[in-house]
Amino acid sequence: MTEAVATGSGGSARGGRRRLPWRTLLAAAGGLALLLAFPGYSLPPLAVLGPAALALAVHGRRARSGAWLGLVLGLAFFVPLLSWSGIYVGSFPWLALAVSQALFVALLGAATAAVSRSRLWPLWTAALWVAQEALRGRVPFGGFPWGRLGLSQTDGPFLSLAAYGGVPLVSFAVALTGTLLAAAVLALVRARRAAGRATATRGPALRTAAAALAAALAVPLLGALAWLPLPGPSLTEGGPTRTVAVVQGDVPEPGLDFNARRRAVLDNHVQQTLDLAAAVQAGDEAQPDLVVWPENSSDIDPYLNADAARQISRAAEAVGAPILVGAVVEGPGRFISNTGIVWDPDTGPGDTYVKRHPVPLAEYVPARDFFRLFSDKVDLVRRDFVHGTEVGVLEMGGARVGDVICFEVVYDSLVADTVEAGAGMLVVQTNNATFGYTDESEQQLAASRLRAVEFGRTVLVAATSGISAVVAPDGSLARRSELFTPAVFVEDVAQRDSTTVAERLGAAPEWVLTALGAGAVLAVAVPAARRRRAAA
Repeated sequence: MTEAVATGSGGSARGGRRRLPWRTLLAAAGGLALLLAFPGYSLPPLAVLGPAALALAVHGRRARSGAWLGLVLGLAFFVPLLSWSGIYVGSFPWLALAVSQALFVALLGAATAAVSRSRLWPLWTAALWVAQEALRGRVPFGGFPWGRLGLSQTDGPFLSLAAYGGVPLVSFAVALTGTLLAAAVLALVRARRAAGRATATRGPALRTAAAALAAALAVPLLGALAWLPLPGPSLTEGGPTRTVAVVQGDVPEPGLDFNARRRAVLDNHVQQTLDLAAAVQAGDEAQPDLVVWPENSSDIDPYLNADAARQISRAAEAVGAPILVGAVVEGPGRFISNTGIVWDPDTGPGDTYVKRHPVPLAEYVPARDFFRLFSDKVDLVRRDFVHGTEVGVLEMGGARVGDVICFEVVYDSLVADTVEAGAGMLVVQTNNATFGYTDESEQQLAASRLRAVEFGRTVLVAATSGISAVVAPDGSLARRSELFTPAVFVEDVAQRDSTTVAERLGAAPEWVLTALGAGAVLAVAVPAARRRRAAA
């Protein structure tokens, strides 16, 4: 049976059906291996087993079988990975999201099967993983680039590659290592069969296996060497420093009703800032140049509510520094805005950043009448958030702060243009209270760690209820909080203006790798279509 799984040899349709369950089990095991690689389980080396399992399962199969096996792997991975999305809204939205993402992996499985008989198929297959993630991160409604292979690599040699090609290059390296391991397994199976038949193909098969294994080991080795010129864990090297305070005020309770007592959430952040001011006055903490509050720290519009404005001003005046407030602001028109506001202790509200990519079906509902046919939960979103249009680089406390809000951190272009606009440090304002005690916060924090390496910047994560963190430019955690506990971090952070290779190349690595994968599929599909037309 092992041979049947690995070789993808021909045979009758009856024999193919007999082998299919084993391939299905292999694909499911690959999905579970991917799950274990991600935060929550945090076993990054296991990520290579996902692409390896899919490559073995679909090798030599038709596209239709490949699509089924890709779907199995995708479901085994995404259903548990995204379980946090249904924690308070029920199973339908969660399963709908997971299935929609698994369908992209089904497409990947079909494409992988199509190129599996090509020369250099491990390379084309790895490129197809990037192509699938590029497509999944853009459609529909702007995509959902969660669960990309690269986002599993919060530690280890592959992480360094983010500085050279962003998350797509990390994903490619993980996938290539996996497909090369699969190629080595296939060659060893051929060598075993050749030994049993006393044929002359055993030696070449063994040499192929050795070459594939050596190449698989070379990829992480290159990643390890790529660390050498990159910044280390220091927060203060690389430019003039500013003292930054990150405040996690906590919420009265987890769940969708976390902001039912909106004033309590605001008061928590005000009180933590007042306590920080007292600690500064006592000499127990350094005087901050700027303070960062999280998304939804003021769901009371401080432009319209004088009492909320007074409380924020009170906190800013006490601590003697501008505060980046995460607020829900009325307008424009029928919309509301998820906004970061720079609140100066002397002049009050100033520069703002409005979230550019609100989450579909969570912060706005496209085609509301259509989606209501499937679930009335869409009406929990009573008013749609507007899409902001300006890059979030804010001047505050002598620093140029690059602000992204919540899930925006997983969108490559939204972070890249913020750094290109001159951000010396990155801030992620987020609210994860609606996901309770799940792995969502850990998974989102992983994206911040990749961004730190990708752009050589310190990343400050301010979460309403956790996980808040200070991420060093090498992706390591200098500070982190726990869920649903108040926390305050004060750190000196360098204003970096260095440029990584990844920043200079932008989306080029993703487009090149996507083109390689798509070109390999076309190189197989076009001649096959011509042969079918000729035979007809």
